Amino acid sequence: MRRTEALRRLVRETVLAPDDLVWPLFAVPGQKVRKAVKSMPGVFQTSVDELVADAQAGYEAGVRSVILFGIPEKKDASGSEAWADDGVIPRAVRALKREVPDLLVMTDVCLCEYTDHGHCGILKRPSAGGPGQDLGVDNDLTLPLLAREAVAHARAGADVVAPSDMMDGRVSAIRQGLDAAGFPDVPILSYAAKFAGAFYGPFRDAAESAPVVAPGVPTDRKAYQMDPANAREALREVALDIAEGADMVMVKPAVPYLDIVRQIRDRFDVPVSAYHVSGEYAMIKAAAERGWIDGERVMLETLLCCRRAGADFILTYAARDVAATLTGARR
Repeated sequence: MRRTEALRRLVRETVLAPDDLVWPLFAVPGQKVRKAVKSMPGVFQTSVDELVADAQAGYEAGVRSVILFGIPEKKDASGSEAWADDGVIPRAVRALKREVPDLLVMTDVCLCEYTDHGHCGILKRPSAGGPGQDLGVDNDLTLPLLAREAVAHARAGADVVAPSDMMDGRVSAIRQGLDAAGFPDVPILSYAAKFAGAFYGPFRDAAESAPVVAPGVPTDRKAYQMDPANAREALREVALDIAEGADMVMVKPAVPYLDIVRQIRDRFDVPVSAYHVSGEYAMIKAAAERGWIDGERVMLETLLCCRRAGADFILTYAARDVAATLTGARR
């Protein structure tokens, strides 16, 4: 049954196709901006005009979906640029819907790229214990801001909003906000099982979203992202988000958490995605550059295994290159 390629194709259980891929793109202010992310070979921060050109090239290679992350011109304590109608993400969404109308446009909904402290919500005020005490993220005060951000993206034309902040109750707040604003048909892809792991460093370079070092401000996100040791908790998080109105759920990172993908796939009937994150991508790229592995084959095998574990679709920085390989197209 393995003797020839034709036989192997006949009995193959899992298939990776361009339609299974979502390409993350980073939008910045300005025009004709294309800034390489040093820790992620082949990934760039781009102005809206350049981002549209990339999306068009990706679409021609077979990539039918993108997810957008924005780096604003200015940041503040509340991340107010996140819900500005003239912000970088609404402008990017409008341009994409105008120039590549058949492209499915998702938007990341979070405050970390927009706050001057780099956390995913607004910080609590210091308590009576003194300056710099108890400065964690204020979960409940963050929820209406996330809803405002999601509505701004929907108003610009986003097809899907994807909250990545891991605040409790954010899916419900966003669903209510979208419905009240007249966008009941915009689905929510929830980063339902997002782990506080060590694979995000290159992304934080790309999104300029690393938590800053300041008195009393946590330098990590362990207080609201999930402990990598916990699997049962991931299932509870997914169940809660679905109950609040999530239409799709995500596991992030991908490969170290494929057991979680499998458990979610077996237990729930909503679409499940895996985010092959920046650290996973960068490791493959770095090893390939040193000649230690065949980068193209390893990337294809990695994403195929995400599908085999139960992911209906995969967010990956390699989307355009992988789609071109799968379709035989060349840039």
